[in-house]
Amino acid sequence: MASAEHANWAEQLRSERELLVKADIDIEEGWRRLRSQQDLLDWLQRAGHDTVQAERLVGLLKQTLIEWERHRTLIVQRVAYLEERVTRH
Repeated sequence: MASAEHANWAEQLRSERELLVKADIDIEEGWRRLRSQQDLLDWLQRAGHDTVQAERLVGLLKQTLIEWERHRTLIVQRVAYLEERVTRH
């Protein structure tokens, strides 16, 4: 039983580590997109265009990234928990 349990914890740990790598990549790409949209918004404002929708999009991107970073924190916590479980058994 302990061996099967250890294998289960190890598999969960592997899976969570993969999710963490994906989260890091997604967050990095999200920040790049946000910077690009912010640059576009700045350009539109300087050119005198209506930027209401662009401002909303930038705000939405920021909120999304905040949520992704919160989710990443949960993954980090889960990885730490699973690492303890795997090393104890």
